[in-house]
Amino acid sequence: MNTEPAPRWRRLEPDERKEQIYACAARLFGERPYSEVSTSDIAAAAGVARGLINHYFGTKRELYLEIIRRALTVPRLAVEILPDGPLDLRADVAIEWFLDMVTSQERMWLAAIAPEGIGRDLEVERILEEADRESADRVLEAVGLSRESDHGPELNALVRAFGGMVKSAGREWLVRRSLTRAQVHLLLSKSLVTLVGEIFPAIQAQPPRTAPPAPRHGGLE
Repeated sequence: MNTEPAPRWRRLEPDERKEQIYACAARLFGERPYSEVSTSDIAAAAGVARGLINHYFGTKRELYLEIIRRALTVPRLAVEILPDGPLDLRADVAIEWFLDMVTSQERMWLAAIAPEGIGRDLEVERILEEADRESADRVLEAVGLSRESDHGPELNALVRAFGGMVKSAGREWLVRRSLTRAQVHLLLSKSLVTLVGEIFPAIQAQPPRTAPPAPRHGGLE
């Protein structure tokens, strides 16, 4: 029998190493402003050569944008774990999962919903919008709906509006300390039940909204 102690480290697979770099970068960006985190800092925290960060993620900016994208996009797992049962139970479980996720990466989530230092340029705006739309699609999927349905775009927009309240409630809880986690849970779960159980059916009972006319360019006709 081999009685030698197990090695203190092991060689990580590429995907594991990439996730390790990502996790260390997310922690550092959550603790400090964007301008105060360097790729050297990230490499030191992850125990890798700086060139490996460029290999997996490109520039510091690209890595930061990927962190924002992940922090604000609801993964498919969040839908898969929902139990069968009434709407209020599913909403309760969904909000509990969300609050657990936010708690586990509080600083990075707060930084992601209001990114600073990198500038609110078009690419940042695009990533924020895509994350909101994809997350709204996850909510629609969880209740058996689709953005491709007749009222899909409107339902997606309603969920995105709800998402704005989610972010605001998160700041009231985590930054201003004016709400407790239990109060935020109650607010979001009850609002989600109302959105899905009452507002969605009312919207679906209306004629589908037609696309707005294309804007005119040039002078008056």
